[in-house]
Amino acid sequence: MKYLYWIGLAGLAGVVLILVISGLNSFQPGLPTSNLVAEIKAPVGFQRADGPLEWEFPKDFGPHPDYQTEWWYYTGNLESDKGDRFGYQLTIFRRAVRPAGERIDRESAWATEQIYMGHFAVSDINAGRHYAFERFSRGAAGLAGAQSEPYRVWLENWQVSQLAVGEYQLTTEQDGIKLDLTIEDLKGPILHGEQGYSQKGPDKGNASHYYSQTRLETSGSVQTEAGSYQVSGLSWKDHEFSTSALSSDQVGWDWFSIQLDDGSELMVFQIRREDGSIDAYSSGTMISPSGEVISLTRDDFEIKVEDSWRSSESGAQYPSQWNIAVPRVDLQLQIRPLLPNQEMNLSYAYWEGAVEVTGTTSGSFISGAGFVEMTGYANSIGGEF
Repeated sequence: MKYLYWIGLAGLAGVVLILVISGLNSFQPGLPTSNLVAEIKAPVGFQRADGPLEWEFPKDFGPHPDYQTEWWYYTGNLESDKGDRFGYQLTIFRRAVRPAGERIDRESAWATEQIYMGHFAVSDINAGRHYAFERFSRGAAGLAGAQSEPYRVWLENWQVSQLAVGEYQLTTEQDGIKLDLTIEDLKGPILHGEQGYSQKGPDKGNASHYYSQTRLETSGSVQTEAGSYQVSGLSWKDHEFSTSALSSDQVGWDWFSIQLDDGSELMVFQIRREDGSIDAYSSGTMISPSGEVISLTRDDFEIKVEDSWRSSESGAQYPSQWNIAVPRVDLQLQIRPLLPNQEMNLSYAYWEGAVEVTGTTSGSFISGAGFVEMTGYANSIGGEF
């Protein structure tokens, strides 16, 4: 889900402050530090998600600079022919410093109103290791950016680029950890909520435009400290954009993307409130093997926590095993992390990792794989950018 990567809304602003403090705030030469921070905290002039879009693909694969925040998010479960298992994440975030109507023409190739941040992680399941990296850059001088046709999103040498219609290459490398993957979209874009309009709270504009590519056939290579492996499996892509924030009483969320072996997929998220209750704006989507979409409301599913795990680094205690029931489609799932420790200790501490899935659908056994993201356990991000 990454509701405008609520981590992005909170964490990316923090990254901007890091850039300011470190003297790298030349996104707009001559722009005072106080003004830069003020503009990031006050999204006046940006377009808000206030109703369904008329989607246009492949154009909408690319950037939407009229909105303040956007991200492209890839996760996957991969396996070698010898049974070596891996999970991966690559997320590239875009954050605008100023609205499109207020942009200033600059001669410098380094000038920009767009900040990019990336998170890259690999879970080497057999070796019991989780690697996580973060980087950020300005959207200028070719360092980072996004485009529609041909589709490409990149942050230095972390990138996803189009090879052909529905076919992409994902490449990343840092500190000897490397991915080189070919990805083929088997279903096309899936719109969440009301034709891609995903409401997250009661206030106008407290929403996002949100679609996924839920079944991406994947093959290529993974390199970790343990060696290099030829792998295959499935990936999932989320793309979301908006100008929004959490309500002050929303402290975090739990998000699940599940790919089942009958060719169906499930996405559900629950927003947690300060009082421990689940917000009414939690929702989800069920996608049939043929691509039929069923939108799920808060009342259509239930998530029960069966176990927990405590991080020795952040001190946060995270759920670590779940049962998900979706009575509307007669689905019962048990979900377990492939590694307990898949915490992302970066600018913001959160848990994001590969999981295995078993259960029943209409009484018949089913299995699958997926990814889970949990935020707000190390500290609340309610109401923050």
